Amino acid sequence: MNRVEKALQNHHNCYNCAQAVLCAFADITDYTEDQLFRLSEAFGFGMGTQGTCGAVSAMVFLAGLQESAGVDKIPETNKKESYEFARELIEAFEAKNKSVICKEIKGENLRSCDGCIEDAVKILEEKLK
Repeated sequence: MNRVEKALQNHHNCYNCAQAVLCAFADITDYTEDQLFRLSEAFGFGMGTQGTCGAVSAMVFLAGLQESAGVDKIPETNKKESYEFARELIEAFEAKNKSVICKEIKGENLRSCDGCIEDAVKILEEKLK
C-alpha cells in the first residue's frame, strides 16, 4: 500500500485529515503512529474552526520534524530551514487548491477532504526526496 492509499484508508477509518496525512509518514519519524495520532488530533477540521486545513497542518508538522535538530542542538538548529520548507509545502498546496483554509476549500467546493489528503501526501512525497 502506498502512502496516498494509507492516508485515505486512515481517513476512512475515522482519522481526521491531519491525522490521516501525518500517520501515513510515521515510518520516517521517531514517533509511533499512536503518538502522531494524538499529537495531531486538534489539527483536524481546520484546527476545529475550519481555519488552516488539517492536511496542510500535517505537512507543516512534518516539515518541523524533518528539519529541526531538536532542543539538544540549540542554538545550532536552524528554524529558517523549517520555515522555508513549510512555506514551500503551503505554496504548493495553495497553487493546487486555491486556498489553505478549510472553510474556503469546503465552502467553495474547491476540493474534497480526501482530495486535500491526497494532495498533501503527494506534495510531501515530492518535496521530501
